[in-house]
Amino acid sequence: MDISRSNKFNKLLKLVTLGLLIIVSCSKEDRPTPISTIPDRSLPNIKPKGNEKYLQKNSDYVYDQEKIRTYELIIKSEDLAEINADPAAEKYVEGALIFEGDTISPVGVRYKGSLGAFAGCLSNPDWGHPAGQKTCEKLSMQVKINWNGRKERFFDLNKLQFHSQNYDKSQLRERLAYWIFAEMGVRSPRSVHARLLINNTYSGLYGLTEEIDNRFAEYFYKEGKGNIYKEVWPVKANGELQSDKAFIDALKTNEEEQDINLIKEFGQAIAASNASTGKDVVRKYMNVNEIMSYIVVDRAIRHDDGPFHWYCDDEMVNSCASKNFYWFEDKKNRKMHFIPWDMDGTFEQMITGANLYTGIADKWGETSNNCEPFTYWSGQKQRSAACDKLTAAWVSFGQEYNSIGSDFRNNFVVNNKIIFQFEKWAKQIEPFIIEADNFHNKGITNAANKKATTVFVWEKAVNALRSQINAM
Repeated sequence: MDISRSNKFNKLLKLVTLGLLIIVSCSKEDRPTPISTIPDRSLPNIKPKGNEKYLQKNSDYVYDQEKIRTYELIIKSEDLAEINADPAAEKYVEGALIFEGDTISPVGVRYKGSLGAFAGCLSNPDWGHPAGQKTCEKLSMQVKINWNGRKERFFDLNKLQFHSQNYDKSQLRERLAYWIFAEMGVRSPRSVHARLLINNTYSGLYGLTEEIDNRFAEYFYKEGKGNIYKEVWPVKANGELQSDKAFIDALKTNEEEQDINLIKEFGQAIAASNASTGKDVVRKYMNVNEIMSYIVVDRAIRHDDGPFHWYCDDEMVNSCASKNFYWFEDKKNRKMHFIPWDMDGTFEQMITGANLYTGIADKWGETSNNCEPFTYWSGQKQRSAACDKLTAAWVSFGQEYNSIGSDFRNNFVVNNKIIFQFEKWAKQIEPFIIEADNFHNKGITNAANKKATTVFVWEKAVNALRSQINAM
């Protein structure tokens, strides 16, 4: 063990004498070995010296596509029991993060997710109202580095998001989708796979996917000046300007300032536009090639649970809304950028009816039922995306859409670039699928009682995804 690591080890041993016990890891090929027990009191407040690796390198280290790295979380037993009893509450508890010999303590830890993330993994059987105790081995988790006033960042990040990928048994859709967006010039969250241990116990393989926050903005938009908004459309379904409250509630950065002027101005321009002026509004406030690239990829991978699926609660147009997207407003250049999100169901709609709930009825640019809500497949009502004023303006860029779509097919589909990347990552994660199967399912013969995705189930899901990609 080198001197610097030995010093960290000795420092933590001293903490044990104070009654504060914590796991320390000595990394070997990115596989830490826990060597102590879970604390029964508050975790220590460890002040970094300044020479730790996580303070010296940026987020490219975390999202290195060639590595599967290991992370450890230490959570007091009573706190872990509390969040396990009600994951949908998404309550933070105190924890410690251990990574490649460094310990960051304390940090905030909570379960995270939406309806899909919790479905089938909580004791309440009604997936539409997630509640009850944790029943799956894995649930998506968020680790907040800037916890309780902590100023240090972890490889220039404030948060880590570990996605359980319980819905996607191939555990490859999310990462592959974001990679395609990025390759097409659309700024999108970076995603890799990672091993996660919780309180000395191997939890499994997760998708480590970038949080869309101020650190994301500063990485991709170097000046980083502007707001990020989650799932708010600039205009309502009836074409009127969205309310100030809706914009403010959707703010994910600079919440105290509540400066919504640019997105509101964008919304006002869309609301005032018509079929002949919508293109001018888009040109003024957006990068046309970027948004056309977004749309080409979104439709190619059939992200049908995304911004072009307008779900409706009833027969009223204004009950319709879309989801799973972010906006970044570049205040300096006065441009709006669309950011993709939630990719675990991508590609599956290549096969009609693969998911009755998320399927979109219309092809790009088409409308149905005179732009009124209608029932499709599952009984869930939807409204055609092209009935929305902003989407209709995007549809009007037909020449640009077709040109970029042709480039996409030639550069990614015809030459099997996507399949090549898919096969590479399937091979990369296969040992860890086997590892989780061996660790969690040993001695369990009933398939329904298996705690982790089995190799058989994973291989079947990989073959299905391969077929869907080939159908692009």
